[in-house]
Amino acid sequence: MEKIFLKEVIFLKERLKRNIKPIVILAFLLTLFISYNVFFRNEEVLALSRYGSRGQEVIEIQTKLKRWGYYSGNVDGIYGTQTLEAVKYFQRKNGLTVDGIAGTKTLQAMGITSTSSGTSTGSTTNSNDLNLLARLVYGEARGESYTGQVAVASVVLNRLKNSGFPNTIAGVIYQSGAFDVVSDGQINLTPNQTAIKAAQDALNGWDPSYGAIYYFNPSTATNKWIWSRPMTVTIGRHRFCK
Repeated sequence: MEKIFLKEVIFLKERLKRNIKPIVILAFLLTLFISYNVFFRNEEVLALSRYGSRGQEVIEIQTKLKRWGYYSGNVDGIYGTQTLEAVKYFQRKNGLTVDGIAGTKTLQAMGITSTSSGTSTGSTTNSNDLNLLARLVYGEARGESYTGQVAVASVVLNRLKNSGFPNTIAGVIYQSGAFDVVSDGQINLTPNQTAIKAAQDALNGWDPSYGAIYYFNPSTATNKWIWSRPMTVTIGRHRFCK
């Protein structure tokens, strides 16, 4: 697109040599200016934050990626090389186009919504789903680290993507024999803010389980089959596997 504008400028120079009236030249320049700005405004809509961007949205991106372990730099609101690579890493892990641009889909996966006045974090996920997922986290992993709690929530969400499991959060959680907290009633406990936050972070795209669809406690597990599953990571007392 910039090449097109360059050609227009060259064309203007040629016309100037022919003594075109100043008012015509002014009108031409005004049209060129408006066209250029409209194009690049549209580009900003398509690519909300990218290399070289600065501001609150970049701070939101850096904060989340740092919390989730994708980014180790400073939260300074500057979309530099480290932020670019962190966004690419996040995109690879979440099945997004790996271009390093925090466009609409990438921001949605991070739980960041762009607005005319700035950015806001959140999710369009049904509040009942969030509450249910938080209750599962609280019942299954309230004694675990924060990362371990997010990983447990991620297992539920990973099952949603697997054809061998139900395709709703409630279906996965209440599937017969899937989670002990359902059978012993702990699923009905009121989750604390940490469990709610962990569930939200999982919904926003953080998956410290690395795609696991199962987890178990090696100290108490008696099922031989679960030991045969390929392990992805161990967090606290839980071993995560596929």
